[in-house]
Amino acid sequence: MSVTPVTAAHPSARPAPAFRGRIGRDARSGHYAVPRRYRLYLAAADPDCLRIAVIHGLLGLDTACPVTFLPAVPDCPDGGHSALRPLYDASAHRYTGPALAPVLSDDWSGRIVSSHGPDIARDLARRFGGGRPTLYPCGAESQIEAVERMCAQGIEAAAQRAGAADAEEGERSAALEALLATLGVLESGLGAHQYLIDDQITAADVELWVALVQLDTVHRYHLDADAVHRIADHPALWAYARRLAAHPAFGAHLDLDAVARRHHARCQGLEAAGAAVQILDWAAHTSDGADSRPRVDRP
Repeated sequence: MSVTPVTAAHPSARPAPAFRGRIGRDARSGHYAVPRRYRLYLAAADPDCLRIAVIHGLLGLDTACPVTFLPAVPDCPDGGHSALRPLYDASAHRYTGPALAPVLSDDWSGRIVSSHGPDIARDLARRFGGGRPTLYPCGAESQIEAVERMCAQGIEAAAQRAGAADAEEGERSAALEALLATLGVLESGLGAHQYLIDDQITAADVELWVALVQLDTVHRYHLDADAVHRIADHPALWAYARRLAAHPAFGAHLDLDAVARRHHARCQGLEAAGAAVQILDWAAHTSDGADSRPRVDRP
């Protein structure tokens, strides 16, 4: 399908990453692809980490790049993970910020390569992807970036503002309309296509699926029931989300209990009537692929 971004009322507010190293093509780049040189640290209840976990699963990188899964709720007062603190301290002199996931670390040096989710996802796919699914097809980068913007602005930021208790009614209504407009564009495209780009799973599908998971498992708790019913009234979009949930690389990493615990630990908003209107039974749909799903160990 052709992807045209819809501008939301508010931009995304992802925290700035502390580290932006990249994995290059060969030894001249310093960091280059070597099996088992790197390790991922992910808290799959975090949407950035969930995206990386799904891409890692689609690429089949369990052996080439092992993953350590962190608790859903960070255990440090600043919102960081104590398990990551030694890596952060080793990677930046007198680092004072929170030790956040995701992290791609270099076991050879004991330091962090990157804590920037989109860069990590692209490097996994491009540097370790030989003979594996092509998640960033040649010529499709602009479409994938358009989907990323739609999800960050037209879904994530719009849904947050539509449910913000401190926003004016007009502002919440405008944000809801921006959200619905974005879902409408996606609904139109998915009505005629199985996936977003080239009828194959790409990074764009991972981005959208995670955004839909967040919309139903987090954001609807702060929307009224009518808004959630309007969001649910996109049958092709939610059928697509349901179909991907049954795929082992997607469903294996959807820990609903962890998402709920993270939400309750971080959320300062008020629960609304939409909390009672679940759009998908995610647990049932993820179990559809249970027989072929890899085992995921969590602390």
